[in-house]
Amino acid sequence: MSGAGADPLEARLNKGIEHKNKGEYEQAVAEFKEVLAADPKHAHAHLNLGLVYGFVGMFDESLTELEKAIECKPDFLEAHLNLGKTFCMLGMYQEAKRSFEAVLQIQPGHWEAKKQLLYLAQSLAQ
Repeated sequence: MSGAGADPLEARLNKGIEHKNKGEYEQAVAEFKEVLAADPKHAHAHLNLGLVYGFVGMFDESLTELEKAIECKPDFLEAHLNLGKTFCMLGMYQEAKRSFEAVLQIQPGHWEAKKQLLYLAQSLAQ
Protein backbone atom coordinates (compact mmCIF):
# COMPACT_ATOMS: atom_id res chain seq x y z
CA MET A 1 0.00 0.00 0.00
CA SER A 2 1.42 3.34 -1.07
CA GLY A 3 1.93 6.00 1.60
CA ALA A 4 1.77 3.59 4.54
CA GLY A 5 5.26 4.67 5.62
CA ALA A 6 4.05 8.22 6.20
CA ASP A 7 1.41 7.20 8.75
CA PRO A 8 3.81 6.72 11.71
CA LEU A 9 5.40 10.11 10.96
CA GLU A 10 2.04 11.83 10.82
CA ALA A 11 1.01 10.13 14.07
CA ARG A 12 4.22 11.35 15.66
CA LEU A 13 3.68 14.86 14.31
CA ASN A 14 0.14 14.88 15.69
CA LYS A 15 1.39 13.65 19.06
CA GLY A 16 3.93 16.50 19.08
CA ILE A 17 1.18 19.00 18.26
CA GLU A 18 -0.91 17.64 21.15
CA HIS A 19 2.05 18.10 23.50
CA LYS A 20 2.63 21.62 22.13
CA ASN A 21 -1.02 22.54 22.65
CA LYS A 22 -0.89 21.29 26.25
CA GLY A 23 2.28 23.28 26.98
CA GLU A 24 4.37 20.10 27.22
CA TYR A 25 7.19 21.63 25.22
CA GLU A 26 10.00 19.15 25.96
CA GLN A 27 7.85 16.25 24.79
CA ALA A 28 6.73 18.24 21.75
CA VAL A 29 10.33 19.02 20.77
CA ALA A 30 11.25 15.34 21.12
CA GLU A 31 8.38 14.28 18.84
CA PHE A 32 9.15 16.90 16.19
CA LYS A 33 12.84 15.99 16.23
CA GLU A 34 11.93 12.32 15.73
CA VAL A 35 9.85 13.26 12.70
CA LEU A 36 12.73 15.33 11.32
CA ALA A 37 15.22 12.53 11.94
CA ALA A 38 13.11 10.34 9.68
CA ASP A 39 12.24 13.10 7.19
CA PRO A 40 14.49 16.18 7.37
CA LYS A 41 12.27 18.00 4.85
CA HIS A 42 9.02 17.62 6.81
CA ALA A 43 7.77 21.22 6.61
CA HIS A 44 5.07 20.84 9.27
CA ALA A 45 7.56 19.40 11.78
CA HIS A 46 9.90 22.35 11.15
CA LEU A 47 6.99 24.79 11.56
CA ASN A 48 5.82 23.29 14.85
CA LEU A 49 9.34 22.96 16.22
CA GLY A 50 9.89 26.62 15.35
CA LEU A 51 6.71 27.60 17.16
CA VAL A 52 7.70 25.69 20.30
CA TYR A 53 11.15 27.26 20.26
CA GLY A 54 9.49 30.66 20.06
CA PHE A 55 7.20 29.81 22.99
CA VAL A 56 10.21 28.99 25.20
CA GLY A 57 12.26 32.02 24.16
CA MET A 58 14.72 30.25 21.83
CA PHE A 59 14.24 32.85 19.10
CA ASP A 60 17.29 32.13 16.92
CA GLU A 61 16.28 28.47 16.79
CA SER A 62 12.67 29.48 16.15
CA LEU A 63 13.62 31.62 13.15
CA THR A 64 15.87 28.87 11.80
CA GLU A 65 13.11 26.24 11.98
CA LEU A 66 10.47 28.52 10.46
CA GLU A 67 12.86 29.35 7.61
CA LYS A 68 13.55 25.63 7.10
CA ALA A 69 9.80 25.00 6.85
CA ILE A 70 9.68 27.56 4.03
CA GLU A 71 12.74 26.07 2.33
CA CYS A 72 11.00 22.69 2.35
CA LYS A 73 7.68 24.11 1.15
CA PRO A 74 8.08 27.61 -0.37
CA ASP A 75 4.33 28.24 -0.58
CA PHE A 76 3.72 27.28 3.08
CA LEU A 77 1.47 30.17 4.06
CA GLU A 78 1.34 29.31 7.77
CA ALA A 79 5.14 29.24 7.99
CA HIS A 80 5.49 32.63 6.26
CA LEU A 81 2.84 34.11 8.56
CA ASN A 82 4.45 32.78 11.75
CA LEU A 83 7.89 33.84 10.57
CA GLY A 84 6.54 37.36 10.06
CA LYS A 85 4.96 37.40 13.51
CA THR A 86 8.21 36.22 15.08
CA PHE A 87 10.20 38.88 13.23
CA CYS A 88 7.67 41.47 14.46
CA MET A 89 7.99 40.32 18.03
CA LEU A 90 11.78 40.64 17.77
CA GLY A 91 11.58 44.15 16.28
CA MET A 92 12.85 42.94 12.89
CA TYR A 93 10.26 44.95 10.98
CA GLN A 94 11.70 44.88 7.46
CA GLU A 95 12.02 41.09 7.64
CA ALA A 96 8.48 40.88 9.00
CA LYS A 97 7.21 43.03 6.13
CA ARG A 98 8.84 40.70 3.59
CA SER A 99 7.24 37.68 5.27
CA PHE A 100 3.76 39.20 5.27
CA GLU A 101 4.21 40.27 1.64
CA ALA A 102 5.13 36.65 0.84
CA VAL A 103 1.83 35.56 2.41
CA LEU A 104 -0.01 37.96 0.09
CA GLN A 105 1.88 36.55 -2.90
CA ILE A 106 0.61 33.09 -1.96
CA GLN A 107 -2.90 34.22 -1.05
CA PRO A 108 -3.79 37.73 -2.23
CA GLY A 109 -6.12 39.45 0.17
CA HIS A 110 -5.12 37.34 3.20
CA TRP A 111 -6.75 39.36 6.00
CA GLU A 112 -4.18 38.70 8.72
CA ALA A 113 -1.18 39.53 6.52
CA LYS A 114 -2.92 42.74 5.42
CA LYS A 115 -3.66 43.62 9.06
CA GLN A 116 -0.04 42.97 10.07
CA LEU A 117 1.29 45.08 7.19
CA LEU A 118 -1.04 47.94 8.16
CA TYR A 119 0.15 47.69 11.76
CA LEU A 120 3.79 47.71 10.61
CA ALA A 121 3.20 50.74 8.40
CA GLN A 122 1.58 52.63 11.28
CA SER A 123 4.31 51.61 13.73
CA LEU A 124 7.14 52.56 11.40
CA ALA A 125 5.51 55.93 10.62
CA GLN A 126 5.60 56.99 14.29
